[in-house]
Amino acid sequence: MAETPEIFEQSFLVEERHLDEQNHVNNVQYVQWVQDVAKAHWEARATKEQNEKFFWIVVTHEISYKQQAFLGDKILLQTYVGETTHVKSVRHVIIKNAETEKVLVEAKTTWALMDQEKKRPTKISEELKKVFQQ
Repeated sequence: MAETPEIFEQSFLVEERHLDEQNHVNNVQYVQWVQDVAKAHWEARATKEQNEKFFWIVVTHEISYKQQAFLGDKILLQTYVGETTHVKSVRHVIIKNAETEKVLVEAKTTWALMDQEKKRPTKISEELKKVFQQ
């Protein structure tokens, strides 16, 4: 039986520091948000012991920019973990305008689980897979 991934959410307002020269959210900022929501999801769901023993690194980012966001827009970040293999997992992130529900960005990132002590990739156990499931 397939497990259902947990959808983790964060929301906030676009601030001036998020903008580029065209006065819309900088594309680099979206990448930062993808990383920030992934980290927040892990830290919210993993145990203290898991946080101390493991960390995640990005292997690849695939990002599709759909719409622009501007100063004062309310942003909703939604993320969940999809396919998981031996040491890697694929994380999906959808960034929306929270008021219009228009999708601004869709991202698919591949992350590798790392052993904190050895600083090397390590196997994703069944227990760790369940961290991101409902």
